Amino acid sequence: MRLMGIDVGSTGVKAVVFTPEGEIVGSAYREYAEVYPEPGWIELRPDDVWAATRTVIGEAAAQAGGGVRSLAISALGEAFTPVTEDGSFLYNTIVSPDARATAHAERLGEAVGAERIFALTGMPLSPSFTLPKLMWMREERPEIHGRTWKYLLWPETILFKLGLQPRIDHSLAGRTMALDVSAREWSVEMLDAAGIPVEMLAEPIAPGAVVGELSAQAAGEVGLEAGCLVVAGGHDQPMNALGAGVIREGMCVDGMGTVECITVAFDEPVLSDAMRAHNYGCYPHVVTPMYATIAYNYSAGSILRWWRDLFGAAEMAEAQRRGVDVYEVILTDLPPGPSGLLWVPYFAGSGTPYLDPHAKGAILGLALDTDRPKLVKALLEGTCFEIDLNVRALEDAGVPIDRLRATGGGSRSDAWLQLKADITGKPVVRLNVSESGCQGGAMLGGVALGVWRDLAEATEALVREGEAFEPRPAQQAAYAELRESYAQTWPAIREIAHRL
Repeated sequence: MRLMGIDVGSTGVKAVVFTPEGEIVGSAYREYAEVYPEPGWIELRPDDVWAATRTVIGEAAAQAGGGVRSLAISALGEAFTPVTEDGSFLYNTIVSPDARATAHAERLGEAVGAERIFALTGMPLSPSFTLPKLMWMREERPEIHGRTWKYLLWPETILFKLGLQPRIDHSLAGRTMALDVSAREWSVEMLDAAGIPVEMLAEPIAPGAVVGELSAQAAGEVGLEAGCLVVAGGHDQPMNALGAGVIREGMCVDGMGTVECITVAFDEPVLSDAMRAHNYGCYPHVVTPMYATIAYNYSAGSILRWWRDLFGAAEMAEAQRRGVDVYEVILTDLPPGPSGLLWVPYFAGSGTPYLDPHAKGAILGLALDTDRPKLVKALLEGTCFEIDLNVRALEDAGVPIDRLRATGGGSRSDAWLQLKADITGKPVVRLNVSESGCQGGAMLGGVALGVWRDLAEATEALVREGEAFEPRPAQQAAYAELRESYAQTWPAIREIAHRL
């Protein structure tokens, strides 16, 4: 028996096939490019995403030798695409950091009230969420809106392309700012305020619920077998948390991907003033009936990719010569101590706690003796300072964090994990599987098939902690002043950066 998980991200899609014992027997990945039609706009070409998704499903299934019995999808939040009833794409996918709907979010706040929106949806008022962007589409692209059958996020889009009814799981619906977070159904109040008919959204269902089985035709088009069971997956961060075994209150995972995100689990919704002040949303976990919150930096792995593409030609050539990953070469021979620089990683706006779509990146402290290793070290430090900022804000909001379970591509770097431990003062633990988002999909599929009784049993079978990186007192002391300086940096440069 084989279980497949798919993870659709902002820069690429991956499909991974697991055995019930957790062994990876097939894996494929394809990148696609973001497009930037205007300043502050960030989109994906949906044809590129769907083509890449079809390819990785087939390649991973072929590597596994067939026999894939279940499929579940993890995907980036907030990103939607207008689709016709025959499945045609009408516009590019608009992703979360896109800032075009700032004025629409402000109007929604005036109509409903920021406090009411948070109490109802669990989401802080922000143009990053789906609903303000749907308002933009209705008002600024009325010809597209008029032809749209449904606005679909990526899991529903893939389900529809596979010949199934498009349905949205509760966790991903929670990222739209249109879900009643307590009732787990669309909020008529929010949709009415935005002018969006509920019929234009997919039906919300529980993560792990069976959506259907693939027909012979649909399965053949993507390299699977007829009868493959398709179950609802979820937002990539709670899916990552599930795959990392975060199924009890207070546990958290640090997903080190294109976006770096800490996901913490709760038994009940946490909708306090402190959570709203720090822009921490609360929405359904993929482990029903739990809830989750996320603290995130939009530009983590994406900055490394930016560095690779603009400045990494020599490292790419060296990696090809040695037959190793290019990031292994980039992150080799870094300075042992602090770089002496401050790198603010707001290349796609800021995530939490500021949630500022107009934020810009910055590098402070450059001098004539600044070299490439110092710049790369500062890049990593910036991502770690940003996570430290969020850990402290979460703890201020009454969300204690004792350690970080690290997953994702960045978790393969010892240097990165040790640096994070030194800066945050929290132990960072690598898990036995880095593909936890896809593993979460395999777990949901396996429970639906009866491989495990429930997700707790699946977690017990599959998730194990590996190497732990403990904070080093001397390095903590060396970074103490820099981390405080970093916490003051964005408030100090915000006004100037907004003018750029």
